[in-house]
Amino acid sequence: MNKNCPEILQLRRDIELSVQRNINTPADFEFLSGVIWERTKTAISTSTLKRLWGYIDGADNTRQCTLELLSKTLGYKSWKEYTEHLVETNPNQSDFLTQNKHICSDDLSIGDTLEMKWMPNRECSIKYLGKYKFLIEKAINTKLSEGDTFNCRFFIVGQPLYIDNLIHNNEMPTAYVIGKRDGLTSIEKM
Repeated sequence: MNKNCPEILQLRRDIELSVQRNINTPADFEFLSGVIWERTKTAISTSTLKRLWGYIDGADNTRQCTLELLSKTLGYKSWKEYTEHLVETNPNQSDFLTQNKHICSDDLSIGDTLEMKWMPNRECSIKYLGKYKFLIEKAINTKLSEGDTFNCRFFIVGQPLYIDNLIHNNEMPTAYVIGKRDGLTSIEKM
């Protein structure tokens, strides 16, 4: 199985949560190998773990026996049981976002102003310029600056705001995410 598939990426996150440690140095891989031995009485090489975590180059695919062992480290009987648990605990990976308060750029007129807020204590006032383009008129406690421009189609409370073609400090256009963890806390048309 490809080591970058969503289930394996989640397995890695769950392992790190379980051992209460980010795994990203040689000492971390030695530590993790020891934890796996303590919990399962099965040895695993640090090289295998380093390849799985992408610390060193190696095969793109992960062997089934490695997935079984890591699942058992978390207390599951098998990789199959672990992935079934993922399905049970995360049944809705897709949903309609328009149930939340939202504003669509198609519903705005040129010159309309929006005020958006997100954690912790960040806010921006933006003016609609047309064709999904906005100008930041006020920026408080954020990396964004007055005068920056960006493109966006939807603003949805409770969801991260992904903006495109951000021109910040006259640098090359880039993408940016606002409220990455908690999403927008409010969006209002002024």
